[in-house]
Amino acid sequence: MQQLIEFITNHIILFSALVVVLVLIVQNLLASSGGKSSVPPSRATQMINREEAVVVDVRPIADFNNGHIVGAINIPTTALKNQIKQVAKYKGRPIIVVCRSGAQSSAACKVLQEGGIEPVYNLRGGMLAWQSDGLPVSKK
Repeated sequence: MQQLIEFITNHIILFSALVVVLVLIVQNLLASSGGKSSVPPSRATQMINREEAVVVDVRPIADFNNGHIVGAINIPTTALKNQIKQVAKYKGRPIIVVCRSGAQSSAACKVLQEGGIEPVYNLRGGMLAWQSDGLPVSKK
């Protein structure tokens, strides 16, 4: 134990960097797991087909037009608070929020939940995961 304390005091910057990296890794793991509110593309497909889930794509319109999940509604993240009524008409149905990688949609899920919309799910991995699983994408 004495050697550990001596090492830490001699290499405080190195030890501080280690602590910061470990905290960031844990934070990233906790944020990406998402628990119940995060679904993989395979589960999202089941929800769309069996539970009439509504897909809300929060990417910018240009990205949406380059390819999106069939039947998705585009409401960019910047306009979500102002257009929450557009999603509210689907209240009671599962809402799956999607972005490019799953980070922005996670924040958008919180905005929808604060607006009283439930149940809301984040598409884990976003459109990147959807496309890597070979699932259909529409450009219409």
